[in-house]
Amino acid sequence: MAPIKVIGASLGRCGTDSLRVALDMLGYKTHHMKCFFEDSTLKSSDFLDAYHHRDTADWDKLYEKFDACTDWTAATFYKELLAAYPDAKVLLTLRDVDSWYESVKNTIFKSIDHMPDPGPGNPIHTFLQLADAVSLDGCIRNREKFAEEEKVKQRYLDHVEEVKRVVPPDQLCILELGDGWGKLCQFLGKDVPQEPYPKVNTTAEFEQYFLKNVNPNNLAKA
Repeated sequence: MAPIKVIGASLGRCGTDSLRVALDMLGYKTHHMKCFFEDSTLKSSDFLDAYHHRDTADWDKLYEKFDACTDWTAATFYKELLAAYPDAKVLLTLRDVDSWYESVKNTIFKSIDHMPDPGPGNPIHTFLQLADAVSLDGCIRNREKFAEEEKVKQRYLDHVEEVKRVVPPDQLCILELGDGWGKLCQFLGKDVPQEPYPKVNTTAEFEQYFLKNVNPNNLAKA
């Protein structure tokens, strides 16, 4: 389905799953980290290889089922994706940095205990390797690094400023959590749906989905 038409460049816990649902409602097919648990043909190992070898990554192959992307992988690869798909539109959803850190702390960071690495041979192992890599290059699921709160927050702020600097202004839409449909639909040239803008993957929903119900059998074998 590639080429990618829409790139969500925001870091995880900035409404990326709500954006995924919203984009799908607008007619796109959107990649998010959840997709690895919902489509057993998607291999986290392929995305991990792309993380380590971005210059030779086959983005068309990686995103062959999608024409939009969001969450940690998209935020990590946004520059490479924009180079590969120069007509893509980029979305950047902003969140107060203190609120973002607390959200990450109560979700992804908690997964260290709730989703331990079972080691090579288990599909969860490869997924966690990818999750660690794309989550600020290993800062989130590392107790010592994540404890350096101000440094982690600065990584968030630096990412936001980098996106603003790198993406051409006419291809970038800056959103705030809670903005709803208006600005997004105007930027993408889409009609505003009658349904409310989705709000999913709250802290409680994350815990239910990732920390309690994740099944390694849903993941593709590496």
